Amino acid sequence: MKPELRRILFSLAVLVWSATLLYFHATGRINKYLAPDFRPIAFVGGLGLAVLGLFNLFTAGQSADCGHDHGGEEGHHDHETSDIHPIGALLIMVMPVLCSVAWTKDEYSASALARKGLYDAPSNITTPFLASAMPPLTREEIEKTHRKTPDGYHEFSLMELFFATGDRELQGAIDGMRVETEGRWVEEKTRNPQGTRKRLYRLFITCCAADSRAIPIVLEYGKTPPEFPENGWVKVAGTMRFPLEEGVIQPVLVVDRTLAAEPPFEESFMRQ
Repeated sequence: MKPELRRILFSLAVLVWSATLLYFHATGRINKYLAPDFRPIAFVGGLGLAVLGLFNLFTAGQSADCGHDHGGEEGHHDHETSDIHPIGALLIMVMPVLCSVAWTKDEYSASALARKGLYDAPSNITTPFLASAMPPLTREEIEKTHRKTPDGYHEFSLMELFFATGDRELQGAIDGMRVETEGRWVEEKTRNPQGTRKRLYRLFITCCAADSRAIPIVLEYGKTPPEFPENGWVKVAGTMRFPLEEGVIQPVLVVDRTLAAEPPFEESFMRQ
């Protein structure tokens, strides 16, 4: 294959990568994969690839000196040959990207969520040094910093309720408090012999979807839970408890009401 045609094919591969990054920005799909701080980097990268691809495409027909001495050899020689056919190389570079864009659902499957910690026991996250440096935490202080709904529930993020599991002082302040939170609704697959529980989760993302982890709490109904779509968004209100179950403290919300909710603008927790 002529060098000019190879350069055109490889320029098109670069442009496909550029178009993919810019497409994810234009449609908002990038929000499902990257935290806000990292999205401009991907956008600039997409623009850079576009400049590189267009430059190589427009200069594909130009010849240039290879820059070294051939010891008196004459005639044309090719520095761009490869063991892979150029069309094969093009397909290797662009087909996985195009198939991924076309087939991904922009969300995790149930098995992937399980690997991301959806059903893991909460870990101990106490920080004695920081705790000793902070003033005592009281329920009154917490109530002042959390808005109250008209029916008397304090609004909490799911992240606050989950991480309170590893903070005995925060547990003591929140335990028994009437709270409202929201998240995604899934089946409870552990410690649910009576079928009275569900699980509520959101994803915590540091930089990208690859490092995300599930932040869950347990929903206890005391009876058959209502029906909502799996992974659908719900807003729940009830009394927060931290019972010891099989040697592990669990964040359990004893639910009073459950309502379907619209997905928030940012579906995932991002870096604070």
